[in-house]
Amino acid sequence: MQFIAEKKKIQNIGEYLIYMYQMEDLIRSYQGNMDEIRQYVISHYPVSEEEKHEISTWFEGILNKMRAEKSLEQGHLNELKDLVETLAHIHWKLLKTDKTYFETYSKAKPYILKAIINSANENPGNEIQICLNGIYGLLLCRLLGRKVPNEQVKAAEAFGDVLSLLNFHYQQRIFMSPN
Repeated sequence: MQFIAEKKKIQNIGEYLIYMYQMEDLIRSYQGNMDEIRQYVISHYPVSEEEKHEISTWFEGILNKMRAEKSLEQGHLNELKDLVETLAHIHWKLLKTDKTYFETYSKAKPYILKAIINSANENPGNEIQICLNGIYGLLLCRLLGRKVPNEQVKAAEAFGDVLSLLNFHYQQRIFMSPN
């Protein structure tokens, strides 16, 4: 699990964030009970006992952070929120400096505005958080076998385009910049 997460973090920051949201929700679904996570989740992975121990240790680390940061019932780990903020800063800069990014964002903007309106009194977060939530929401609907409205699919595709281009720029800044 840790290997999967680290690989996603290096290759696609949006996928990493969504993957980690899934892991947070998985931990929440067991109310943070590591014995149950080991029994009902980790024990079913087709890996060696040593790898299962590593996976268990990884989950325990996430659980401990969630407890320490009081995000066991809702919200996200601070490190994930910080990554979203970093992406939002890159997003805001690109809107002013990159025509291709601006055009891609413009296709997603109506869906972002609709998400803001539909959030009523809740704070939906910045535009990047809204894009991530839209894609994660689609993923959850599909995992639960729910019928997904065509409008939700179109929104998720537009959000995915924004996140894909944003990932490209994020990777450029993180891995291509001189230290």
